[in-house]
Amino acid sequence: MERLKGIGVSSGLVVGPALVAIQRTQVIRFPVAPERVARELTALERARARSREQLQQIRDRIAQRKGKELAAIFDAQLLLLDDPLLVGRAAAIIAGERVNAEWAVQRALEEVAEVFSDIADPYLHERKGDLQDVAGRLRMNMRGEKGGARDLFRDLDAPCVLVADELAPSVVAQLDWDLIRGFATDAGSRTYHTAILARSLGVAAVVGLRDVSGRIPAGASVLIDGDSGEVVIDPDPALRLEVEARARRARVQQPRPAAAAGPVRTRDGVAIALHANIERSDDAAAALGSGAEGIGLYRSEFLFGGGPPDMAGEDEQYEEYRRTVARMAPRPVTIRTFDVDERQLARPLVDSGLEARWFPQAERAGHAGLRGIRFGLAHPVIFKTQLRALLRAAAHGSLRILFPFVSSVQEVRAARALVAEARAELAARGVACPTPAIGVMIEVPSAAFTASMLAREADFFTIGTNDLIQYTLAVDRTDERVSDRYEPLHPAVLRLIRQVRRGAVRRGIPVSVCGEMASDPVLLPLLVGCGLIEFSMTPGALPMARRVVQETSAAEMARIAARVLTLGTVDEIEQYLLGSFGRQNVYDEAR
Repeated sequence: MERLKGIGVSSGLVVGPALVAIQRTQVIRFPVAPERVARELTALERARARSREQLQQIRDRIAQRKGKELAAIFDAQLLLLDDPLLVGRAAAIIAGERVNAEWAVQRALEEVAEVFSDIADPYLHERKGDLQDVAGRLRMNMRGEKGGARDLFRDLDAPCVLVADELAPSVVAQLDWDLIRGFATDAGSRTYHTAILARSLGVAAVVGLRDVSGRIPAGASVLIDGDSGEVVIDPDPALRLEVEARARRARVQQPRPAAAAGPVRTRDGVAIALHANIERSDDAAAALGSGAEGIGLYRSEFLFGGGPPDMAGEDEQYEEYRRTVARMAPRPVTIRTFDVDERQLARPLVDSGLEARWFPQAERAGHAGLRGIRFGLAHPVIFKTQLRALLRAAAHGSLRILFPFVSSVQEVRAARALVAEARAELAARGVACPTPAIGVMIEVPSAAFTASMLAREADFFTIGTNDLIQYTLAVDRTDERVSDRYEPLHPAVLRLIRQVRRGAVRRGIPVSVCGEMASDPVLLPLLVGCGLIEFSMTPGALPMARRVVQETSAAEMARIAARVLTLGTVDEIEQYLLGSFGRQNVYDEAR
């Protein structure tokens, strides 16, 4: 039995098996029952087969378009899929430690990568990138098969406690808090993401434990005392029984109401639209199942599956877009044009999805180069191919086109001119197309500051909060040296969001919010108080978002937001929100 001391931020005493989430690698580790080991091994093998199929397709298509010499870079990845150092080791970890396959791949990658790092040979050292790409692809295929975090945890046999390095809103919003009775984190203090969130959820919480996520193995028995701030690893049987009995007596067992589909309103009757973010047409089913009123962000760059953006032809793209639009009809579908970096044309080894999800920040360059709309304008052939596919797909439902990473009015006008050219090319082929709405993604300060001017050129706005925060504060949250300065509640961020909304309202165009701020159970009510009424998030976050909205008073949050916007520091804002939420119980969940 080992006792750790942290900061208790939410009252309660719970005990249960540990579910470990490591945010820095975006992999969740949990134990599996002996009878389910075979299923995890099967999932690993299916992911390997799917990955091989994808890589072979990429290799063949690049060979046709770029030549065999460039395509040969994928031979190493195909060989790694059969190498026992990676997949074989992951299988051994699954069988030996009885953990989920996704975590086993991560463990195997770390072990092998350490060996590669010690090799002086430049050629072999370069193979580390291939190894990471293959591991990322395996995990991506396993994750795609299982769905989001909510689906991943459906196999839990009993309530558990969550142990994490940090508790990100994107993870929190997707968890089933009927199964997770408390949490303990390495980082944290008495701030909005710990105190407010834990208290509103009614779960015991201890934060500031420094290395607890690395000290507790998956499935270990853990006791969390939110009053004393103590966490006990492997409590003795007598203590465990005592805590379980006390928890049963203290817990009020009331079934949580199911989240209904369709429009949702605040307590005082304000209609809020909740849409889903997806990456493939297959994700539309999960969006509908979670009650999405539409697709607020379709990330089209995931079409490539690992190849450069000139791989996907017009007909192939059209079929993918058509399937999504038809499945969601009559609900709107907003498709973002390719948000990729020009480097992918010359270096197709890493696709944007894998790079963003899996690669350590130290091993990838910054993302403020020739990306988004800049990429499209610099490569009009690729851009118009996508635009023709989108225009054709618009005939099958309600499709909207969204331009990413816009920084000026000139870029929007130039992009609209290419849309007109694409329409003319289709007309010359005898293909008539409807006129979809065209929107601008507000992700950089220059766009936010000129929102009123951009609104004259656009039919709608989408605020991409992740990038907007990063570029406003000059902070990369994956860089441990400055990640603590990534602050969604920074006054500059909140004022920019207000300015974007005002620019949209003046021109009478709708504005939505996507990114982690939209799905954050703490920040969502504040955004509603700022007058925002349309949000887009991962499908797994929608059920919690519905409950948050239903328990929020828009009028009361407007009063709170008005006061927040007069405060000068993050600490002042957090303290004010702590007091306000504590008094008003703004989004207390039914339990």
